[in-house]
Amino acid sequence: MKPPLNRCIVESLHRQTVRPVQRFNGSTVQRLLVFCALLFPLLVRAQFSAQQAGSARSISGQFIVIGSAENSPLLNSRDIAADTNFVRLEPALLAVSAERIKESLWRELGIPSATPWRGQVFLALHPAQSLDEEVAIVAKPSNTGWSYLVRLPDVLPRVRFARAMTGVLLLEFANRNAQSHPAEIPAWLADGLSAELLAEGSPEIVLSSPDKIVNGVPVARMDTIERGFDSLADARRVLKNSPALTFEQLSWPTEMQLGGGDGGVYQASAQLFVSELLGLKNGAAHLRAMLETSPQFYNWQTAFESAFHENFPRPLDVEKWWVLRVVGFIAREPGPQWTPAASREKLDGILSVPVEFRASSNDLPVHAEISLQAVIRNFDSDRQAVILENKLRDLEIAQFRIAAPLAVLTDAYRRTLSGYLGKDAGASASANFRNTRTSSKKSSAGDTLKKLDELDAQRRMVESAIQPDKSMQPSLEPLKF
Repeated sequence: MKPPLNRCIVESLHRQTVRPVQRFNGSTVQRLLVFCALLFPLLVRAQFSAQQAGSARSISGQFIVIGSAENSPLLNSRDIAADTNFVRLEPALLAVSAERIKESLWRELGIPSATPWRGQVFLALHPAQSLDEEVAIVAKPSNTGWSYLVRLPDVLPRVRFARAMTGVLLLEFANRNAQSHPAEIPAWLADGLSAELLAEGSPEIVLSSPDKIVNGVPVARMDTIERGFDSLADARRVLKNSPALTFEQLSWPTEMQLGGGDGGVYQASAQLFVSELLGLKNGAAHLRAMLETSPQFYNWQTAFESAFHENFPRPLDVEKWWVLRVVGFIAREPGPQWTPAASREKLDGILSVPVEFRASSNDLPVHAEISLQAVIRNFDSDRQAVILENKLRDLEIAQFRIAAPLAVLTDAYRRTLSGYLGKDAGASASANFRNTRTSSKKSSAGDTLKKLDELDAQRRMVESAIQPDKSMQPSLEPLKF
């Protein structure tokens, strides 16, 4: 068995801290700590030697981003730039994303945003050699606490990036009172919380590098995560076709499950498990207690039993509770039909495309929304296909819950996009996505633009008659970095 990552051994993140705990004798632990103490500064100095690549410090000072002297060829790939499943990292944007992920994570766990940090996190970028490159974390203990080095490829899947940042932040919080024995973070907690953040985190939580220049101005897509009406929608789709994992399986995942080779069942199960724990009375407080006391125990299982003793007096109780929660989750529908006001908001969001632009290379990105017509007029065919197929899927999903006044329009938009993409407009979008090679006669760009303009005019008329929900109060709180 391999030692856990947070015992200072560099490991792949998607295998992070999910090993059966090993009990080391004193001399072995001492050798590991000495190894880390020597390795950590060497790696940091090696990365900082390439100052020409640029570096950045986050607004709180906790995150130091170290650029690479070279960029990966993948960074300029048009296919990757158009695929929102991947993140293209650069120092300035990475520093902002790290702060936003920390703020969202602290909000999930009920930690005050003003809570001071103790462990500094170095984020070292290097050129990605493949799209499946591993992320590594090194933890270094010292007399004043712990420091962390996260080695990130400059192109990686968004899920893996979120998991990396969630994992190191959980380690930093858990190790604040650790001495010689570091905390152990279970994989289900890092995977579950990162999936929850991506599903319902604030917009603009993950920033990606610009992918093109328009009239001398860098323009980039932005990975925005809407606060959805059902943050477990993706987990629900996965677990309708595959049984959720047991608590024991979540505790001891295989390499295949951690790598996503099980079709996302592990991640879906972990997200549901964490969501249900947070829904317990004092659930967030118990998770915080589990993290804070973890260094006092040899493994996370003992810390979990201690923190959640109020809810699960015996180990068997958590298994029984989990089985009932899974059965109830699968049996439940996502919820009642959206109100007309909520339907209007959702449809408006589907029919707009978030983009980012910067006035100069040194400025932070500015968020903007463009129409589907602008995508068809200005984007190349490959980028159009990625964006419009995602919108087609969203329209098909929305049809199940959209309010009656907008249901016909939603279907008309779906049919228009299906025709432009050369899919069977009479079939459901989900059927089209299962067989993207099946096509019919494509509608021309001109005809599609005309239809979209007509539908937009009809939508404005319908939406003008919809009264806002009294319960939907706008948030005036500014976005914090």
